[in-house]
Amino acid sequence: MGQNIVLTGMILNVMPIGEYDRRITILTKERGKITAFARGARRPTSQLLAATSPFSFGEFEFFEGRSTYNLMRASIQNYFRDLSLEPAAACYGFYFLEIADYYAQENNDEKELLKLLYQTMRALESSALDNRLVQRIFELKALQIEGEVPNFFSCQSCGKKENLIYFSAKRQGMVCSACRQKAEELPVGESALYTMQYILSVEIGKLYTFAVSEEVLHTLEMLLSRYFSIYISHKFKSLDILKTIQG
Repeated sequence: MGQNIVLTGMILNVMPIGEYDRRITILTKERGKITAFARGARRPTSQLLAATSPFSFGEFEFFEGRSTYNLMRASIQNYFRDLSLEPAAACYGFYFLEIADYYAQENNDEKELLKLLYQTMRALESSALDNRLVQRIFELKALQIEGEVPNFFSCQSCGKKENLIYFSAKRQGMVCSACRQKAEELPVGESALYTMQYILSVEIGKLYTFAVSEEVLHTLEMLLSRYFSIYISHKFKSLDILKTIQG
């Protein structure tokens, strides 16, 4: 027999089903990524209408059947409504949801990814932070959580921790000046390297507490864009829209 369960999470995407229903994908603290049905959620009078929107974070009560989840009620702590006021910020937000959807799996421990997603949405709502930096911090930390982050702490060839001044996407990490082989390797300044090491070393709650120079940000953008182009074959629609908005 089925049972009612309460899960904490954030809605990643929503799809209309039939005339009045919705199918939602939600990243939960307790059960990773799950798909559920919200019956009647598209009716104007439904209590689930606002709760089943992307970015909604809170507690969701489901009836768990043999193979499906049905959303019964929700207690939303944060809708992140401010993101909808700025098209570019909304695109960043949807891009982060897409990455979480891409990586997360059902019944996996996704607590860290959910925490990162929540803190990143809060950072997007802050006018004090450059959203370009928010994007690169999120990408790098997400790679770390999923065990796919490049090595920024030692040379991929000899293992030394000194003179790490080049990044090799193909070798998945830094190389020292003595081990550099190809001109395609990207030079990385000391400040940029320290920034990436800091992002990977600090707890999620302290991620979005600093700013960087344009030079450092440009290095992060070049490095992570190159890495994603090689190792992430998935195309993120929100990122394409964001590029169009930004020209």
